[in-house]
Amino acid sequence: MTYDEALLPDGRPREASAAALAAVAGKDPERLKAAVRGRLEDAGVLFRSEGGGSAFPLDPVPRVLTAEEWHDVKVGLAQRVKALNAFVADAYGARSIVKAGIVPARVIDTAEHYEPAMQGLQPPGGHWIGVAGLDVVRGADGEFRVLEDNLMTPSGFSYAVAAREAVLPELQLAAGDLPRAFGELPALLAGALEAASPGGSAAVVLTEGPENGAYWEHAWVATTLGIPLVVPDDLWVEGDLLLHEEQRVDVVYRRTNADMLDSPVGALLAGPVQAGTVGLVNAFGTGVGDDKLTHAYVEDIVRYYLGEEPAIRSVPTYDLARPDHLEQALDRFDDLVVKPRSGSGGKGVMVCPHAKRADVDALREEVRRSPRDWVAQPLVHLSTHPTLVDGDLSPRHVDLRPFVFMHGSDHPRVLPGGLTRFAVDEGALVVNSTQDGGFKDTWVLA
Repeated sequence: MTYDEALLPDGRPREASAAALAAVAGKDPERLKAAVRGRLEDAGVLFRSEGGGSAFPLDPVPRVLTAEEWHDVKVGLAQRVKALNAFVADAYGARSIVKAGIVPARVIDTAEHYEPAMQGLQPPGGHWIGVAGLDVVRGADGEFRVLEDNLMTPSGFSYAVAAREAVLPELQLAAGDLPRAFGELPALLAGALEAASPGGSAAVVLTEGPENGAYWEHAWVATTLGIPLVVPDDLWVEGDLLLHEEQRVDVVYRRTNADMLDSPVGALLAGPVQAGTVGLVNAFGTGVGDDKLTHAYVEDIVRYYLGEEPAIRSVPTYDLARPDHLEQALDRFDDLVVKPRSGSGGKGVMVCPHAKRADVDALREEVRRSPRDWVAQPLVHLSTHPTLVDGDLSPRHVDLRPFVFMHGSDHPRVLPGGLTRFAVDEGALVVNSTQDGGFKDTWVLA
């Protein structure tokens, strides 16, 4: 049985969702969708998917979480990102977790985004992660778990604001049914940039330009914080200092897809980064913490660095380079979701229970030949949420992208709610926005 976020098994609305569903039901569905779409167009909100679309595909039926549900998720996310920041620092430092026998060295050394040039370096304040966006799912048992950790250049928080501003005005709700606002987001962003700075306050948002799918968010951040939006050609280096318009830059909010020092962007920033005269959000090399294989060890990472039990669990992940894990995975291969260790956005992922027999058999042999190139997870029957499809409410599978902002290595702050993503096709389980998935406003009740 699949867990529905808004409806009880007998079809009645869950108490937290009742007001929002009633407000939607009181509207003509096509007019509601058109009104929401019009608000997004007026605000110029764009998100380019790999399918080529540029509209922000927002469903007007909001997802609602209770304060109690959100508290448990918030605590778990803050704990998790704090531990991951410590892991990334350790991966480029003493590697005490490797020496303790908890994480194999190969997990770090073979990570796609491990950056050897960062070994031995320490960003200002030990601030490797400034903004994290995690993929959280709820299975049939109703428990939230983390499916993936995103620590390099996660996007979506401004789209959560855009969704709220487009949907909420169209629904007539009593004050007691309104969600917690996103008013603290600018302060959360500013705090993350301040924590990453070596001392000054001059910050820029670095983008590749409009060709980046989330460029609208880059511009939104710059406008909201009142800081320059720049491309690499707008910056230059004198000595160990990074400059923009003859002024020193103290911190760069890096939103380019280039995550390594051997990229053109990396070559530009390498000197100031290595000299410690500029801070980055997020630092080069943080991808070692969100590698799909690292995910298999995050619960142990929490225990090791924080001395605590994980408050939110991971979706279990097989480290297929371990013979025991490989044997277990091959024994139940038909039931697993198999992912290439490299890549993102759902590309190359096979949901074996839903795939063709020939494709599953071929992938099994590929995994046998090169197990280190793959990870596997049990299939999570993602929760569903009522979604407007052809004028009717129909269930679509969803996940949640919440955001954590690090105000120093020991002070994670979590935005209430985040952005819910849904699979457009009935029964589909891949909800990634880059694969033409859709979005929902996500409410946390006060």
